[in-house]
Amino acid sequence: MTAKPPESHPPEPSHQALEQAAEWFALLLSGEATEAERRRWEVWLGESAEHRQAWQYVERMSRRFDTLKAGSASRLAASAYQQASNVLFQRRQLLLGMAALAGSGLLGWMSWRPGAMPGLAQAWLADHRTGTGEVREMVLADGTRVWLNAASAFNQHFDPVRRRLHLLAGEILIDTAADPSQRPFYVETPQGCLQALGTRFSVRLDDSAQTFLAVYEGAVAVRTQTGSTTVVPAGQQVIFSADSLSAMAPADPAREAWTRGILIARNIPLSEVVDELRHHYHGYLSLAPELAGLRVFGSYPMSDPEAALAMLEQVMPIRVSRKLSWWISIEARG
Repeated sequence: MTAKPPESHPPEPSHQALEQAAEWFALLLSGEATEAERRRWEVWLGESAEHRQAWQYVERMSRRFDTLKAGSASRLAASAYQQASNVLFQRRQLLLGMAALAGSGLLGWMSWRPGAMPGLAQAWLADHRTGTGEVREMVLADGTRVWLNAASAFNQHFDPVRRRLHLLAGEILIDTAADPSQRPFYVETPQGCLQALGTRFSVRLDDSAQTFLAVYEGAVAVRTQTGSTTVVPAGQQVIFSADSLSAMAPADPAREAWTRGILIARNIPLSEVVDELRHHYHGYLSLAPELAGLRVFGSYPMSDPEAALAMLEQVMPIRVSRKLSWWISIEARG
């Protein structure tokens, strides 16, 4: 039998294509676009599949975060926008179905990400989940304390033999409780399985099919999907995929600050800061790729992403602008 080739997803549109799509969207929505500008938009849309994919991104996000206000000017904008978008009618029907799922903050945050639909559906049905900007603390039946970061989800299964959590999205911080029945405590991710050895630790999924583990107390045994194993002691962290384990590195205790709504940056890339803020912003944050590696220091309020961006703009060579009510662009200053 011939093996079925792995399913591939189209690459995410470039930053430039997404910024152009947002600018076109804002113009068409304003009701001020001329016939010549609408024709140029149609030409731009037809130039490449990337342009069409970027436009779909903006359309999808607009249904979650933007509405047309009542009034004659807005009716004119709606008419112009509808006329310009007729060529995308069929695509829009599909996206409307996705937008119906976006009622929760979690789905709203995930829905713009490429290839996110399978994980999105699982997260919606999870035993425990948080929306955009929501951080939750809970105590499980065995006394284990769990902090659930924004836009995160996990399933819980406790039986007479074991205690098991399955992380579906985002990040959790776990402080395990001693179990009278001495049942082992496991956390499963798409990349492998972790066993807590009397410990406090955090587990995070990222967009590159990897799991991040940081151990603050005790130790955690890691087993990847392909069988690679290691034990991570307190004060260390590791990143692993389904078939590989990174070298251990010192864990940063400041990462736990997200449980208090604070982002503490100690020489980390701006891209990581923006990724964290995206979990708390009810909209889209666009970062110019040439800025991704800028190093960031300081403490920032995760619960108020716009205030955090304003603070960053004061101390870094960046410019923060708003193309749409829900679209913030971070570009190089000057």
